[in-house]
Amino acid sequence: MDPTLNRWYIASHTEGLTSSSSATPAGRADSQCGPKVFRLSHQSKNESEQIMFKRLMAGTAVAILACSAATSLRAQEVTQTEKEKTLQYLEKTKQGVLDAVKGLSEAQWNFKAGPDRWSIAQCMEHIAAAEDFIRGLVIEKVMLAPAIPGRDVQATDDAILAKVPDRSKKAQAPEPIVPTNRYGSPEASIKHFVESRDKTEEFLKTTPGLRDHAVDGPTGGKMDAYEFILLIAAHSERHTKQILEVKADPNYPKN
Repeated sequence: MDPTLNRWYIASHTEGLTSSSSATPAGRADSQCGPKVFRLSHQSKNESEQIMFKRLMAGTAVAILACSAATSLRAQEVTQTEKEKTLQYLEKTKQGVLDAVKGLSEAQWNFKAGPDRWSIAQCMEHIAAAEDFIRGLVIEKVMLAPAIPGRDVQATDDAILAKVPDRSKKAQAPEPIVPTNRYGSPEASIKHFVESRDKTEEFLKTTPGLRDHAVDGPTGGKMDAYEFILLIAAHSERHTKQILEVKADPNYPKN
């Protein structure tokens, strides 16, 4: 509570409780002594109750205003429109991955454009592993972090959608999601990805307070849970583009 409001609240509740034995100094009118003091002993019981009720209501109003001010410091909630838009993005990027890897032969899955380049099989594994990794980070870290009020969430949202899918800027994959053939086959990677994407979408649909917590993110600033969900979709779009780059290589197997 604002200290100024608190002092006002205390003053309004102690006013009138001054003992009636504190007489006004001789020769000085009450109007010259500052705020008028209400002496309950000079009033009827009904008048006293009315005064106390008014003061109680005034104090309650101050408390409500203070609570409202504290609530306004919280981050804004994700709107239903934003959720719907991101669910569509998650679905669109999921379909983009599935279309890019549909009907590939073993040779096509494992082709590498260079010794330091990933195959399509490795890209697919990475996409599936990253889905789990980022969503786990949201649940275990982001949703437990403190609120960061006053962030420009629209600017961060836009930066994720613009920068993450941009393949002109290279990035090093974190060690936990570097391809290691953890799923055993490309088909298993696809299956895991689809199941994990379903969990991501359900999390977005059912979890409140996605804007209420934020941690350092790969964009260089603070990111909230909703923005990490955006990151999941944008990340799969980024690596779908990588798969298409592999397929566009002149040495890519025809079948």
